[in-house]
Amino acid sequence: MSFLLGVRRRRTAQVLSVLLLSLLPLAPVAPAGVVDSAQAATPITVAAARATQNGSTATVRGYVVGQPTASTTVVTSGFPNDYALALADTAGVTDTTQMLYVQVPSAFRSAWGLRSNPSLMGKRIDVTGALSAYFSRPGLTSPTAFAMAGATDPGTDPPTGGTGDYDSTYWAPAMGKSGAALESSLHAIISSGVTRLSYDQVWAALRETDQDPANSANVIELYTGDSISENANGGGVDQWNREHVWAKSHGDFGTATGPGTDLHHLRPEDVTVNSARGNLDFDEGGTQNAEAPGNYADSNSWEPRDAVKGDVARMIFYMSVRYEGGDGFPDLEVNDAVSNGTAPGHGRLSVLLQWNAQDPPSAFEMRRNDVIHADFQGNRNPFIDHPEWASSIWAA
Repeated sequence: MSFLLGVRRRRTAQVLSVLLLSLLPLAPVAPAGVVDSAQAATPITVAAARATQNGSTATVRGYVVGQPTASTTVVTSGFPNDYALALADTAGVTDTTQMLYVQVPSAFRSAWGLRSNPSLMGKRIDVTGALSAYFSRPGLTSPTAFAMAGATDPGTDPPTGGTGDYDSTYWAPAMGKSGAALESSLHAIISSGVTRLSYDQVWAALRETDQDPANSANVIELYTGDSISENANGGGVDQWNREHVWAKSHGDFGTATGPGTDLHHLRPEDVTVNSARGNLDFDEGGTQNAEAPGNYADSNSWEPRDAVKGDVARMIFYMSVRYEGGDGFPDLEVNDAVSNGTAPGHGRLSVLLQWNAQDPPSAFEMRRNDVIHADFQGNRNPFIDHPEWASSIWAA
């Protein structure tokens, strides 16, 4: 038998309360990573959890935004251990006053600790535990269950994350549209008023867009996930260079100003790992890369590590919508092939759509979109703000 835990959040400043029924003994603790249905409840928001610190039990739903290491400090990389994580109601939150600090008991650390599972950053999860202070801040302690939010088949769950901050301004002409009409509207928006960079200017831009949030003197490499000095760029072994996520040979646009220098698909990457990826399409399977564990390759495809699968998908989607052949460059089209060669196509679409759903936009990815928009090109990647638009265009 299960009991409903409900929280109603009224629109006016009314008192938040949690209705708790606990007439039966507690059910046994579920194994790590598994939710016991007898303990599960209707999830409440992080805001509601913060306002109801009375020791009652609740299931809280929120995005993983980092690891608290002190009452006012939450780190987003270089996690020291698996003991805690921070949740927020939106993926891009950096203000600790909007976060809930969650204790991670020893039984759950291997599956839910951030040091062991950094790919949890930006993911939406459900945690059941006691609404009580942790690190002397609003918290959730002694959890008995963790789960991906509403996940049954992560390949088919609708994408979550993103932001509506630009819906009434930048994206206004596209709102309410779907399918081909949405794609056409997005193309017009992201192709207007764009500042184009030279290939040399890309070096300096990537130092800003891909800055390590834990060390401003470093950048984060896409496939390895390593933090490396921003000045260790070039063509030498163990340096980083400019990875074209949409392989520049797919359409043969090279490094010419335009698609060859578009920051929305250019990322720092280790020189030899970049070479190993080459111009492969994206798909699952293959042999693990020795220098970049978690990445796999076979004769015609590359599978990136889990933490950036969605990033890769959204960069490919952007390029397909941005470049439609009307500005002197090839008409780039995402497709379901893994043998595109020099044709202006990139795949595999069906897998990229799954990755987009499995790995929603992280705080790092959303910040990157903001920096490109505000400081460099003046345009945004629509699929970071609205990942659900990809399925509207290609899976309709």
